[in-house]
Amino acid sequence: MSTFQLDECDIPFEPGDTIIRAAHRAGIDIPHYCWHPGLSVAANCRMCLVELLPPPGRKALMLDVLRWDQASGQYVKEQKPKLVPACQQPVSAGMQVLSQSSDHVARARASVQEMLLLNHPVDCPICDQAGECRLQDYWLSQGGTKKRMLDEPIHKPKAVVFGPHIVYDAERCIVCTRCVRVCEEVAKDPVLTVAQRGNLNEIAVAPGRQLDHNYSLMTEVVCPVGALTSKEFRFKARVWFLRSVRSVCVGCATGCSSFTDYDPRDSHVHRYRPRENPQVNKHWMCDAGMLDYSRIHEGRVMEPRLDGEPVPRRSGLDKAVELLREARPGRLAIVLGAEYSQEDNGALLALGRSLNCNAYFESGRPSGASDAILMHADKNPNSAGVRKLLGVELQPIEKLISGLTAGQLTHVLVLGASLKEPQIEGNLGQLPTHVRIVLSTHDGALISGARVVLPVSSWAEAEGTFVNAAGLSQISEQAIMPQGLSLPGWKWVSHLARGLGYELQLGSTDDARALIEQNSGTGSTVYAARTESQP
Repeated sequence: MSTFQLDECDIPFEPGDTIIRAAHRAGIDIPHYCWHPGLSVAANCRMCLVELLPPPGRKALMLDVLRWDQASGQYVKEQKPKLVPACQQPVSAGMQVLSQSSDHVARARASVQEMLLLNHPVDCPICDQAGECRLQDYWLSQGGTKKRMLDEPIHKPKAVVFGPHIVYDAERCIVCTRCVRVCEEVAKDPVLTVAQRGNLNEIAVAPGRQLDHNYSLMTEVVCPVGALTSKEFRFKARVWFLRSVRSVCVGCATGCSSFTDYDPRDSHVHRYRPRENPQVNKHWMCDAGMLDYSRIHEGRVMEPRLDGEPVPRRSGLDKAVELLREARPGRLAIVLGAEYSQEDNGALLALGRSLNCNAYFESGRPSGASDAILMHADKNPNSAGVRKLLGVELQPIEKLISGLTAGQLTHVLVLGASLKEPQIEGNLGQLPTHVRIVLSTHDGALISGARVVLPVSSWAEAEGTFVNAAGLSQISEQAIMPQGLSLPGWKWVSHLARGLGYELQLGSTDDARALIEQNSGTGSTVYAARTESQP
């Protein structure tokens, strides 16, 4: 691969690369505001200016400038090389570029930074972007000088509601146009534009419109300053108190790579952010996925229930074991959960194999809205994973209803509280002749009428593997501790197996993952070991 020199370091590049893109791929940060790896080049902030050294035997293009001489108190003439924006300058083999090692570049970036801050409000203490603001970072790294302009700054509209999720503060805006390009290039809905000119510039919404497309929160994510804020996160937390883990969005079958940001002091998740993944979501997430973190703390099953009443963990588990023992051979149905991880489903399948169950079905959230960008109609993160485990053994849910109606099936062990076919949930609830045991994170239709409900930890409370619609397996890391009396699904299944006289030997997520790997995708060899005595 061809290389060029950046501050005397050899940097590889691909055909068509610009300086900043090649540096970004190599993990080198060239200061910038308007450039984003997933958007077109605007080259309007001029923060990424770099110096190109001329080839041997040629002179650099020089410009005449005036410099203020502090000693004489006058402007003096001098020359400086013409600087170029790194986001726009294509790379060629052998090119020599100065970024951090050029005095001319340092002065230029300091001047750009000073200009951007001339009218910027000093409201960092109340700004949601404080702690992850490029204006703060670059002020420290590119000069850190005091403000010289003592005139009253230009005042612009504040707290302007752009749409259902976004609030705009024009005084903080540096008009980098990232948000405009997100709407036009990602969402395919050019609802934002730049209004006015010069230092009166601000972002505006098209007349008669709102910023209400499915990717409106991406405008807040790409904003390098505090101009665009999310209503849901606004004034909720300080970023320096938050910690992050690598996670997978469970809002639909696309399985966007994400970051889960949480406060470890109270185990509360405050937001999702997209995590770059060229194979899945590139740099983006839809609004529904970005806001799905609210389900971690809302509508939860927090304690075991027996006939609808809260009971201690041991009591709920013992009753579930007792009911499963009553099931005659061939009368038990297992319902795997498309909302749950491969580890949870693999453990449940292993228990089903050991109990000689041959009736397997699937639970999950009903289908919803989709688009040609990221939103998938299947609102479950692991439907492909369930199919991978079961293959042709996955039976239509109508067969579960008919089996219960005819008395061929009498007991149902369910992972999840909803069915993908909402019209069937009512039919299942009206069948009085079956015993239903539900392992679930949230309340739902299948919990009504269940004899035993066991609380399952959410995806943020346990590490797990999810297989998206394209067949890609991704691991979502644990962020917070299990809430209430919940346990990971695989752990509940392990306890049930032990109570029934089997041993799954599951002491960790890795053990659950190894159980699936034994199966190699067919499920035919996944069994629990029979124990001599029950614990």
